[in-house]
Amino acid sequence: MPANILNLPAFTVQRVEESDHDYHVYAEVSNPPSTCATCNSDRLIGHGRNEQVIRDLPTHGKRLAIYVDTRRWRCQSCGKTFMETLPAVNAKREMTDRLVRWIGQQSLKRTFASLADETGLDEKTIRNIFRDYINELEQQFRFETPKWMGIDEIHIINKPRCVVSNIQNNTIVDMLQNRNKDTVSKYLTRMPNRDKVQYVAMDMWTPYRDAVQAVLPDATIVIDKFHVVRMANDAMERARKGMRAELTLKQKRGLMHDRFVMLKRKRDLCDEERLNLDGWTKNYPMLGEAYRLKEDFFEVYEATSPEDAARRFEAWRDGIPAEIRPYYADLIRAFQNWHPFILNYFGHPVTNAYTESLNSLIRVMNRLGRGYSFEALRAKILFTEGAHKHTLSRPKFKRRRAPERKVAEPATVGYALADGIMPFGKAIPLSRKGRSESEHPHESPGPPKNYGADIATLIELLESGRL
Repeated sequence: MPANILNLPAFTVQRVEESDHDYHVYAEVSNPPSTCATCNSDRLIGHGRNEQVIRDLPTHGKRLAIYVDTRRWRCQSCGKTFMETLPAVNAKREMTDRLVRWIGQQSLKRTFASLADETGLDEKTIRNIFRDYINELEQQFRFETPKWMGIDEIHIINKPRCVVSNIQNNTIVDMLQNRNKDTVSKYLTRMPNRDKVQYVAMDMWTPYRDAVQAVLPDATIVIDKFHVVRMANDAMERARKGMRAELTLKQKRGLMHDRFVMLKRKRDLCDEERLNLDGWTKNYPMLGEAYRLKEDFFEVYEATSPEDAARRFEAWRDGIPAEIRPYYADLIRAFQNWHPFILNYFGHPVTNAYTESLNSLIRVMNRLGRGYSFEALRAKILFTEGAHKHTLSRPKFKRRRAPERKVAEPATVGYALADGIMPFGKAIPLSRKGRSESEHPHESPGPPKNYGADIATLIELLESGRL
């Protein structure tokens, strides 16, 4: 075995012993101290030895331990004794700095148990290193406060968790331990420049609303469109099941695969599905009426203004037959209770669509990483290398007013969804958006803004096996 197996100049290897699973490297410090640590005298004499076991990076698939013959020294001038320091060794743990760093990085990709097995360390030690590493990353990564914030939830590791996203940049900003009002309020309170938040998209969970209203009073709360229309699908499903319960077995067979057709939009049905739907609605008028109500509710979201949406909803609600109303009672109640926040969507159509796709990603990651704690899963999502979305910020500067000139029509900022581009806020004039570097020679880029982990990139990394 080569003498430089450690590749650590601070140590001189004396000998190497190898077993089936381990390397045992015996070494001593290459440059022992030449002066006293207390009085700086060079009158040092040896005063005993002590062997220390230092863990290092696994090598050639085997665990590695360094047995360092550490010497004690005594100063003949002041009489003090001291142990020689071990360079490249972590101050908190009996292992090399590079092993600590490697474990921290690997803990975002692998389970604690596998790392403990590979390094020969206790799983508790791996967990402690992971936590220290995450604390370092928390200080290193500073995510920009989103102007358009999404607050959603996901049920993983036995409880619902709150997910905070940057809707404008399609990134995840944080995952919270739970979705309680106190937890969300404390998070929002600690958020730097929280007055920059303009819109908050959320579902109809009262603690979210109360936390945002208390901490971000100037932000506009927008109830996510997809949580509302999902309730229409849920109502349709309850109606379908309720009506099927009264049918004979032969009649139920005639409604094979009705669930998949009933939950589809009418415009998305193929010819065969349209034919089946027409037959079912003729034979079972109540089922057809429930389907019509579901489709009519979707048309509420085709309104062009909050007032138009309110009129469409009232007309839809008033047209529900008494025998079907119980199935849609939850949707009616929710719309009425959250009326102003739902209608805000028609003035500011921000949604949590990308956060919903993120939730699917989180579930897959949690399934693949059996044994992940919440902290490990959160860190893996937030701090995965190469997944963050950055942009250079520019410092404010004074410029002389330029003469007025005609420019092209302003371009609209949009957010891509399955149904097309949804415009937000004010248009951005091309004359400002499209300036070249030469137009401001005295302007230099500021530090990069980190908007968080890009959701599309995380999905790509997961699909390629790099996450």
